[in-house]
Amino acid sequence: MFERSRKGEHALLIQPHAGGPPDEGLLEEFADLARSAGATVAAVLTARIDRPNAAMLIGSGKLEEVKAAAEATGADLILVNHPLSPGQERNLERELKRRVVDRTGLILDIFAQRAHSHDGKLQVELAQLKHMATRLVRGWTHLERQRGGSIGLRGPGETQLETDRRLLQKRLEQLQKRLEKVEVQRTQMRRARMRSEMPRVALVGYTNAGKSTLFNAMTGAEAYAADQLFATLDPTVRRIELSGGNVVLADTVGFVRDLPHELVAAFRSTLSEAREADLLIHVVDAADPLRDERIAQVDAVLKDIGAGDLPQLLVFNKIDKLGHGGDGSEGDEPVQPRLDRPAEGRLRVWLSARDGRGLELLREGLAEALELRHVSGELRLPPQAARLRARLHELGAVRGEDHDEHGWVINVDLALADAQRLFVQAHGEVLRPLLPPEESDDAA
Repeated sequence: MFERSRKGEHALLIQPHAGGPPDEGLLEEFADLARSAGATVAAVLTARIDRPNAAMLIGSGKLEEVKAAAEATGADLILVNHPLSPGQERNLERELKRRVVDRTGLILDIFAQRAHSHDGKLQVELAQLKHMATRLVRGWTHLERQRGGSIGLRGPGETQLETDRRLLQKRLEQLQKRLEKVEVQRTQMRRARMRSEMPRVALVGYTNAGKSTLFNAMTGAEAYAADQLFATLDPTVRRIELSGGNVVLADTVGFVRDLPHELVAAFRSTLSEAREADLLIHVVDAADPLRDERIAQVDAVLKDIGAGDLPQLLVFNKIDKLGHGGDGSEGDEPVQPRLDRPAEGRLRVWLSARDGRGLELLREGLAEALELRHVSGELRLPPQAARLRARLHELGAVRGEDHDEHGWVINVDLALADAQRLFVQAHGEVLRPLLPPEESDDAA
């Protein structure tokens, strides 16, 4: 094995693709990932792969081309936009005499730089160690085998590889236990927010769509925001006021196509903010020429984490970068904020989080989207349901009330999410006539 360089900031990018021309959008995103990790892109090579080489993914001819390009540009790092097996990564490093990192390793490196909270760091380290566990073989050039076979050298002992595996497994177990404690704490916090009976809204979207900037603009918080992929990983939760009441708003990690499965598993506590929300604000970079594709990719990830069926409000952010036509082209007049209410599909808000234009329209659309899930009607509460009556008053859901010897007759108008929560509490059964049949069955 060669002595690995400790620099690794001058990168040669390899974009494998099947038949046909390479996907320019995928290549541009991979270059952005490399730059987000702190690398300088020295050169980019495409490699058509109809049948992947089991030993090195690419063929011998392309391997020679990569060698020549690396020598010519002085690249000390090879980034491959494709998952590599441990054997392929090892073989490529041996042939190219440079560090080789695949797409998963690159994203893990970015996550390691971006995680700041205690649990975020634990999640990243766990994902990195799981990724590293399959890449220990022949990673060392010393103490690689037990010494033995000669008189005086036989006896018990372990190879450096076995030592590494044992220590890594021990660390994995420690991280898993610590993350389980963190998950319990986060679950308790989420349950407390659920008991507060405020609607929960989560910001989701492709990475670098402007979620954190929008979150800061809506809440007055100071979550880190920058023009780079995965600028922030740690979930942030704040309460905001709308015309119809308070809402809990959560900022979540950005999505990207082909997000490594180990990252989805590691960040389950972060992603659960989206999975357990009452409404998703799907933030889209309006100036991205591939915005429709990005929307589909985010919807696919949401489906993977069990949030595909949640109601969404589409927010087209960065309209300050759009031309008059609203298609990203240059124009004399900027696109104005607006709220679209299509006959079918999701509400759409066009705004600029950076300039603050359109935020009131978003608040209006958010209130409208939540009010679409309101239920109303007349309830008869027995005297024993005084606590339920008090909660309805606290929520501002009571529109009229009469009292007789049998209890109260109340006209209510409240959010469906609130009605579902109250339904499972004491005397909540009186709410059943207000709930759609499938909702009351699920709540029961």
